[in-house]
Amino acid sequence: MGIQMLISAVDQDMRTIAERMNIETDAIVINQCDRFGYEEYEHRGHRICCYSFKERGVGLSRNNALMRAEEELCLFSDEDIVYKQGYASLIEKAFKQHKDADMILFNVIVTPARRTYWNTQEKRVQWYNYGRYPAYSIAARTETLHKANINFSLLFGGGAKYSNGEDSLFLRDCLKAGLKLIASPTVIGEEKERKSTWFHGYNEKFFRDRGVLYHYLYGKMAIPFSIRFLLAHKTEMCAEIGWKQAYRLMKAGIKEGRDRV
Repeated sequence: MGIQMLISAVDQDMRTIAERMNIETDAIVINQCDRFGYEEYEHRGHRICCYSFKERGVGLSRNNALMRAEEELCLFSDEDIVYKQGYASLIEKAFKQHKDADMILFNVIVTPARRTYWNTQEKRVQWYNYGRYPAYSIAARTETLHKANINFSLLFGGGAKYSNGEDSLFLRDCLKAGLKLIASPTVIGEEKERKSTWFHGYNEKFFRDRGVLYHYLYGKMAIPFSIRFLLAHKTEMCAEIGWKQAYRLMKAGIKEGRDRV
């Protein structure tokens, strides 16, 4: 059961990235930088294919990697994840245990301030709980994604017009296509802290962008889900702008999303 990592990176040294991330599988690295190019090398007996593109956008970079994926399983990743020894065996074991699963979402350790999810037990991922998972938690059967023609949004995420949410939209599309998603408590790696390329605080853009995203995610239920989101994160996120202003911004974003259609 071959595994291929699909890595989205920004201005990275391609010759050192495999060692820094502790990669022990084949990998495709999409490096968003100031040039176009391709290089390939071997790391611990595995093939590391590195593409450099001038275009920016995390959704675009993940699509560029996914369209080139060849192995039975693919694992989405970012440049700042360091994988634990034996992660490939853990992923393979999980898919062998869940032969009917199209996708498994694994635990990756992050700082408490950035944590949006943590799987304590195995469970199905459904329409009401898919929005918490980042792309770097996702491993999937490559052929299933290709056959379903599922891609990441170019409108959301780092480097795009709206700052984040491409991973939630991707999982929504997987569920709409009938794929079976499983959440696993298995830990496969840890995120190393770095300065975010898109997050600049809980400012007006953050809440307005979140409103646009919620329109695309939840449609007519965008307002109730916005209220739930703000109530759940009121202390952490609304200290500067305030809950009422944040809500107004999210409503404005929802309207902007509706007007785009």
